[in-house]
Amino acid sequence: MSNVNANNKETLLQVDDLVMHFPIYRGVIQRQVGAVRAVDGVSFDIERGETLGLVGESGCGKSTTGRTILQLYRPTSGAVQFEDVDLVHLKGEELRKIRRKMQMIFQDPYASLNPRMTVADIVGEPLVVHEVAKGKEIQDRVQHLLEIVNLNPSFASRYPHEFSGGQRQRIGIARALALQPSFIICDEPISALDVSIQAQVVNLLEELQEQFNLTYLFIAHDLSMVKHISDRVAVMYLGVIVELASRDELYAKPLHPYTQALLSAVPIPDPIADAKRKRTILQGDVPSPANPPSGCRFRTRCPIAEAVCAESRPEFREIRPGHFVACFFAERFL
Repeated sequence: MSNVNANNKETLLQVDDLVMHFPIYRGVIQRQVGAVRAVDGVSFDIERGETLGLVGESGCGKSTTGRTILQLYRPTSGAVQFEDVDLVHLKGEELRKIRRKMQMIFQDPYASLNPRMTVADIVGEPLVVHEVAKGKEIQDRVQHLLEIVNLNPSFASRYPHEFSGGQRQRIGIARALALQPSFIICDEPISALDVSIQAQVVNLLEELQEQFNLTYLFIAHDLSMVKHISDRVAVMYLGVIVELASRDELYAKPLHPYTQALLSAVPIPDPIADAKRKRTILQGDVPSPANPPSGCRFRTRCPIAEAVCAESRPEFREIRPGHFVACFFAERFL
């Protein structure tokens, strides 16, 4: 029986204190001299059928978090519970079987499709690898998947170079749907696309979610798009999550200085309101994940940092029902 939270909704995925460090080697004998702390103690859960948005600056660990959840990277420590199964301890055939339920839509539609394979081979490959269909059944399934993502089934015999970026991403989405998964990680699926195409792809993802009861982890830079598609939003900075709340509450009342700075940079269509609002300009650059600051990761750029911020790491605590913040002074913004 799967976990059920206080709202009587089923928890599909639970990530607990996930850590992913990449070792740094130097010298002739390749001695380890440090580690890149790409993900450094991340915890959250995702309910079945919801979309959790994961936002943050480039290099903060968003994509690494997604890949570590799917065990494409084996985590340094922590737990990933998917349908009450700890993925971290699965190997071989057990892991391969459960991967049918978890898929990924990659960021770059040009690099994620094999240029030597036809669309039929690309979309049908998961069916072959997992031995869930054969022969004519694969062909019929591929054509049906192309129809689902609004592509002409006759495109099955073509190669990736014959398509635009938006069409390639639809092919990637069709491939992700081939095994009828329940959970899909969308790793910045629209960042490489033209603005005119981005809305089409996001609308398609929403339609597919409703049609197949999919659960998404939606990783993105575009805060306005995350607001459109997400039910809840997690804000990540330098390997840790600093704030997690429902979409409406996070955008209306952010309680972490980093979240406030991010949202103040989002353009709004009203020039009068835009002129009146207060902008938060962060000083300095993002520290290296190989040598992060002591205590709070954000303290070197935080406008309200005090001595305690350098001494200890703030607890990721619940300030309001469902609203979690990792800041010593979050109550100031209530």
